[in-house]
Amino acid sequence: MNTSEFLTIASSIVPDRHALVFEGKRTTFEELQSRVNRLAHGLLSIGVQPGDRIGIVQVNTDAVVETYFAAAKIDAVFVPLNFRARADEMSFMVRDSGLRVLMAGDRYVDMIESISDDLDCVESRIALDEPRDGWLSYSDLIDGSRDDDLWPTTAEDDLAVLLFTSGTTSFPKGVMLSHNSFSSYILSQVTPADPDVAERNILTVPLYHIAGMQAMISAMYGGRTLIIQRQFEPAQWMDLVERERVDRAMMVPTMLKMLMDHEDFRQHDLRSLRVITYGAAPMPLEVIRRAIVEFPGAQFINAFGQTETAATITMLPPDDHVLSGDADEIERKLKRLTSIGKPIDDVEVRIVNEEGEDVAAGEVGEIAARGQRLMKGYWNQESATAETIKGGWLYTGDLGYWDEDGYIFLAGRARDFIKRGGEMISPEEVEQVLNSHPDIEEAAIIGVSDIDWGERVRAVVVARSGHEIDEDDVIEYCRQRLASFKKPESVVVVNELPRNPMGKILKRILKEDHSAPVEV
Repeated sequence: MNTSEFLTIASSIVPDRHALVFEGKRTTFEELQSRVNRLAHGLLSIGVQPGDRIGIVQVNTDAVVETYFAAAKIDAVFVPLNFRARADEMSFMVRDSGLRVLMAGDRYVDMIESISDDLDCVESRIALDEPRDGWLSYSDLIDGSRDDDLWPTTAEDDLAVLLFTSGTTSFPKGVMLSHNSFSSYILSQVTPADPDVAERNILTVPLYHIAGMQAMISAMYGGRTLIIQRQFEPAQWMDLVERERVDRAMMVPTMLKMLMDHEDFRQHDLRSLRVITYGAAPMPLEVIRRAIVEFPGAQFINAFGQTETAATITMLPPDDHVLSGDADEIERKLKRLTSIGKPIDDVEVRIVNEEGEDVAAGEVGEIAARGQRLMKGYWNQESATAETIKGGWLYTGDLGYWDEDGYIFLAGRARDFIKRGGEMISPEEVEQVLNSHPDIEEAAIIGVSDIDWGERVRAVVVARSGHEIDEDDVIEYCRQRLASFKKPESVVVVNELPRNPMGKILKRILKEDHSAPVEV
């Protein structure tokens, strides 16, 4: 089904319930449906056609939610852009997706204007906040339009969202997700809106991330009140949870640890939390064990997935987070806390060797998945799609193994991606920047395990003959050319990089030799 119907259903069942709470503004489901209809009519009035891409660069706000559902209602494609991207990355994503409409918050308008000469595809620019010369006004577009219902005509397998994720090349890849990519999960896992059940869900994960998108759409279908935080900030998060009596939260491990480490953590009443879902990055055992103690009234769920799988494909449920029983049972549960759980009902999961054959329990292989919700492919990248989807199975690039009870444990990543605080970082992208540094002969990027961020980025470099490497200079050089979270946080200088006979850098050896924690 078209995902815009989730809002339509909820607004019919619980019209007077608050759908959104954002910085003091409260919007009921009925009001949200009206605003979405008006925005949809406004987009039609400026020439948006079915299949056109509508991009938005903005932190989490109510406008991002409205834009998603408005795009779905008129059969357009929603493209949330990473607001942390640098100008050249933003230019690439806009041009690659062929955006017809580009919306931007105040803090991003100047960057968009600085690259405007490269954005010939964009026919309409819409300012989400204050009016800007040469830009349409978001509020005027809504206020000047009628609010009668619009009914989409696209099939459930048609493209709904284009999400950019870091790839093995120097620029992101657009992941094509259909309406069914979201609805197949939500209809099987989420209880629809109920007049007698009122839940409050805090949204902190950014909406350019699959976890944020899935949480937002699920909340709408479930008739949950969505408490929106622009960006995660621990003190504000705790204040919102306490004041709004939040029931549900989705977090990356870094956020959870930052909360518990905060000096005011024990000054807030967070007992309303009943469900805490975590994922997007590995969860250190010591962090989740502490969280189970610190949030005694909450059930924990570990949700594992990726953009290409439209979020969750395996889950470690609440029961596996209850550390009770005899010594042997507790030991088993502690081990399971380091797993990603079991496949959920509507997804098939295999672990295969390089020949595509199933491996035995305990044997490491690549995790592959099959189901209705998997991506349609990579936008404009047929070869990359063919490398990832084979025989109807999506090869995730994550390595793992089964235990004797059917739980899956991660064992690394086939493509050496780095996950820092839930953000995916392509080593190749950072290496390209490092290799352009005048003092560096060659470079390799590895991820170093870290309790706060999951992983931190380390550069291992070889100096050019007659040159010396200054760590601070190299880090600043990368910061100026990459999104900040991608820059190396430490630099190790070596005489040479280990390679195999074919000349490929042996990152396994680099990780073994240079795995010491990053000092901060």
